[in-house]
Amino acid sequence: MKFIHMADLHLGKHINQFSMQEDQKYIFNEIVEIIKKEKPNALLLSGDIYDKPIPPVEAVNLLDDFLSKIALEKIPVLIISGNHDSPDRLSFGSSLMKSSQIFISQVYDGNIQCVTLEDENGPVNFYLLPYIKPSTVRQVFPEEKINSFNDAVKLALSKLSLNKDERNVLLAHQFVTGAQTCESEELFVGGSENVDASLFDDFDYVALGHIHGPQKVGRESIRYCGTPLKYSFSEVNHKKGLCLVELGKKGDFNCTSIPLKPLHEMRKLKGTFQEIMFGPESKASNKDDYLHITLTDEMDVPEGYGRLSSVYKNLISMDYDNSRTRANQDMTLLDNIKTVKPLELFEEFFEKQNNKKMTEDQKNFMEKLIEEIWEAK
Repeated sequence: MKFIHMADLHLGKHINQFSMQEDQKYIFNEIVEIIKKEKPNALLLSGDIYDKPIPPVEAVNLLDDFLSKIALEKIPVLIISGNHDSPDRLSFGSSLMKSSQIFISQVYDGNIQCVTLEDENGPVNFYLLPYIKPSTVRQVFPEEKINSFNDAVKLALSKLSLNKDERNVLLAHQFVTGAQTCESEELFVGGSENVDASLFDDFDYVALGHIHGPQKVGRESIRYCGTPLKYSFSEVNHKKGLCLVELGKKGDFNCTSIPLKPLHEMRKLKGTFQEIMFGPESKASNKDDYLHITLTDEMDVPEGYGRLSSVYKNLISMDYDNSRTRANQDMTLLDNIKTVKPLELFEEFFEKQNNKKMTEDQKNFMEKLIEEIWEAK
């Protein structure tokens, strides 16, 4: 069984004022050509199909055009919703789409949809688990004790009746402990979103979405494929591509990456205004890439962004690296806010605002309030 694993399309995405629609359409056409060449048995889309729960019309039309082209290749498409998607909207018309072999996860109701495909080695069971959080699962199983994302995913998977003699594949959109993140992902503060890779021990392959950098987590067959395009400057060093997965007989697994070449690259430039405005980069063939420019001039350049934009039309952002900005960076900052618990952040804020530490009663009150807010998300 050969299939392609994709995720985190983020259709409708804007980076600052720049729409990514043209770039997404371009990369979709490239992916269709790869599918025609590779002839996989299925295409897996592991969540964050859209960038917003209510996507713009052009994003919906772009997905419709892409799926229509895939349907012409007679390849099953398996889709789950991510944290950026509305499960209700994404699954609209899913019953009709099944006739075109397009399978979309439903709103989580305690059941995980299974799609079984056959090859010369027998069945492969694909389980479609949409993005879930504790409050989602708690609504379905109010009698169960669910205090974390790990509890939620563990309980959801425990309801499956897996045939461990067959090959089983899971599509999921969660943050697995140990994954390397970047700035463009929407993660919970303090690592509370973490789920353990051991929850997936019974699956032959886990097709993950949510993290934008391609990587394995825990073992070779638990993988994030990453985004097909770069969506922030924290991703400039990522090598974007598709995961081409091959499952032979039970236990026989292979995964290769198929690189994707975007319409516009995303890059960083650094130098003085004169160097960047009039140097070799200003005449290069790739000057229309999406750029972040860091100027090293000691004095701010009047109308620097506008003047640079006249040469670099896809200049997304600009900043300075000089003695003034380096002095500003010497202010005390948390090393990594994503690893700090919410209560600890609030304690630090409270102490700086009031010049005294929180009492135990105040800490207990805030901890309860934080739990109530997260349960409502």
